[in-house]
Amino acid sequence: MSKMSAGPAMREMTLYGVSFEPIGKQPIVLLKTADDDKFVPIWIGHPEAAAILMKLQGASPPRPMTHDLFADVVSELQGEIVRVTVTELRDNTYYARITIVQDGREVEIDSRPSDAIALAVRCDAQIFASDEVVEESGIELHAEADEQPGLVTASSLADLDPAEFRQFLENVTPEEFASSLEEAFEDDEELLEGDEEDELS
Repeated sequence: MSKMSAGPAMREMTLYGVSFEPIGKQPIVLLKTADDDKFVPIWIGHPEAAAILMKLQGASPPRPMTHDLFADVVSELQGEIVRVTVTELRDNTYYARITIVQDGREVEIDSRPSDAIALAVRCDAQIFASDEVVEESGIELHAEADEQPGLVTASSLADLDPAEFRQFLENVTPEEFASSLEEAFEDDEELLEGDEEDELS
C-alpha cells in the first residue's frame, strides 16, 4: 500500500533519537525536519521513551508490550498505520494523530505524540509535524563543526543556544539514557514506598 501525502501544511520529519534533559532527566524524543536542520524536542514519559528506544536498538521483549500489541491488533484487522502527525502545541502540550488505512478508507485516531512515534517506529510509518509546530518549537542549528561548546547545564532545551544544543545531542549515549531510566524508576519506587509508609503510620 502506498504512503499518502500529509498535505501542504505538514512537514515530513525523521526520528533523530531519544535523549534526556541534563538536570531533570526527563526523556525527550527529537524529531528533525527531513529537508533541513530544524529539531523539534518533545518531552515524553519514561515508559514511552523506553518503548521507542527499545525498537530503535532492535530489542524484542519476551511478550508483546502495549505498543507492540496495538500494532499487532491493527495488522490482524487488515489495517496499516501509514503515518503519524504531531498536529499542534496547545498550553505546552503536544497533540498527535495516528492515520490508519483499512479497506481503502482512512481512520484518524487522537494520540499522544510519544505513543504515535512508538507505533511509527514499529510500523515504518511516516512521521509529520504541522508547520505551526515546527515554527513554534523547532530549533535550527547553525553551529560550526569545529566549535567546542561547554557542557550543557540548562534544565530546559529552550534555554540552549544552537552550539550547546548540538553538544547535548552528540554527547548523550544510549547507556546514559538507560541509566537515567533506572534512576527514574528507582525514584518512583522510593516515592511509592514512602506513600505506603505514610498510609500505614
